[in-house]
Amino acid sequence: MTINCKGQLIDLTTSKVMGILNITPDSFYDGGKYKNDKDILLQAEKILVEGASFIDVGAYSSRPGAEQVDQETELKRIIPVIELLTKHLPEAIISVDTYRSDVARHCIEAGAALINDISAGQMDENMMKTVGELGVPYIMMHIKGTPQDMQNQTSYDDLVKDIIFYFSERLAEAKSQKINDIIIDPGFGFSKTLEQNYELLNKLELIKLLGLPIMVGVSRKSMIYKLLEATPDNALNGTTALNSIALYKGATFLRVHDVKEAMECIALTNQLNS
Repeated sequence: MTINCKGQLIDLTTSKVMGILNITPDSFYDGGKYKNDKDILLQAEKILVEGASFIDVGAYSSRPGAEQVDQETELKRIIPVIELLTKHLPEAIISVDTYRSDVARHCIEAGAALINDISAGQMDENMMKTVGELGVPYIMMHIKGTPQDMQNQTSYDDLVKDIIFYFSERLAEAKSQKINDIIIDPGFGFSKTLEQNYELLNKLELIKLLGLPIMVGVSRKSMIYKLLEATPDNALNGTTALNSIALYKGATFLRVHDVKEAMECIALTNQLNS
């Protein structure tokens, strides 16, 4: 299994790491940490040196209850960063974390290679059409509602079955728009209670029935630190534990703040499966 990123075929027979580069002031863990070009480049270089295959750049916080950011602000934040990374780290494969089709288009034109959409096209009716026209890989996530109200939308008849049905519908739309390379993200922390997050992780192998690469993003999230009565700063060990479980249950991508530790999880899991 491969995905095509700007003409480069990425082999997904072994799991890959996507390093998070948030350029938002209000992300739950690293908001406001990277404020200038030097800090951004140092973090991006660290992500690559530690072994990540992708850098996921986000300019809109999707944490629960995050404030709405208008498109102009998102573009002003993200385009200079895409251009900076493309100029100084041309080998980097850049993913753009956005649900807006216009932002997606501008970022791909600036040098990004794939789109990571938390809404799977639900929050912008033009997103899938745009991705299809751009011919780039598309990460679609499960969510109900928006970041502003999603934690009030945690009712399911059957959590995993409902998520699989959701993806079946969204995949049909993606295929109709001629999107070829698709990655699915079950959306840990989005429209799910703490207990539901663990139910989903426990049954993650069922999501593999869709036959597509799976991205798991649990890095330093509240499902870890609240259970452990800790903080995001103290949630790395818990993140590593859950990343290992996710890999064992079939995750293809780990989206993380801490690349070195995630790469170690992959190396150890690969050895178990060799």
